[in-house]
Amino acid sequence: MNLVIITAIGVGGATVVGALIGFLFKVISHKFSDVVLGFAAGIMLAASMIGLIIPSIESGGKHGIWISVLGILIGALFLDFADKITPHLHRLTGMDREKHSSNAKINKVMLFVLAIAIHNLPEGMAAGVGFGSDNISSAMIVAIGIALQNIPEGMVIISPMLLSGVSKKRTLVIASLTGVIEVVGTFIGYFLADISGTVLPFLLAFAGGTMLYIISDEMIPETHSHGFEKYATYSLLVGFIVMLIMDFYIS
Repeated sequence: MNLVIITAIGVGGATVVGALIGFLFKVISHKFSDVVLGFAAGIMLAASMIGLIIPSIESGGKHGIWISVLGILIGALFLDFADKITPHLHRLTGMDREKHSSNAKINKVMLFVLAIAIHNLPEGMAAGVGFGSDNISSAMIVAIGIALQNIPEGMVIISPMLLSGVSKKRTLVIASLTGVIEVVGTFIGYFLADISGTVLPFLLAFAGGTMLYIISDEMIPETHSHGFEKYATYSLLVGFIVMLIMDFYIS
């Protein structure tokens, strides 16, 4: 349990660390953002496969492959549904609608931040679910991968909020809340897996499916929309390789 608590604080705190780094940059360029997000996507891709989907298949017995397939699909559908019901949260900025003509921009920024927050819940679950199994090394791979991904994620949400007029203090609070959501998700994932080990293969695959959905639907399109596709692609490969090396030595 102590390891789960440390993991929860680590994955959530990584977002805050990234946010603090983000304050050092007045504006984060698209090139830099795409490279960093591409690296993070590679890390998440490897972590989802090594730490979640493969263990799901291996722990599911003779029907493991089908349990995993079902979990992956339902995990993706869950995030697809979450994206569709994302509300406008301009009020979180603490700005008066009548005094600012850039509310459309603020809404767009806050939707982006909320999307990250929504995705952080299953990401946290992914970090926690693994600790419900006996394969602690795989769980650590997922947790490390998510934490590493959260640092650039925390960085890239700072600049849009500051540029849209949100105060520095409120920006840090909002960014920190996205990390808190991940802490909550970590404990939810751990207790779900710990309470019912029979559904662990499904939960592992579900978490893997949510991560694959985020990579394909959010991260790769974002890194390929500013003219720096090659940089992002090679960054993804580097991130993937880094996680393979880590898995080799941790396991």
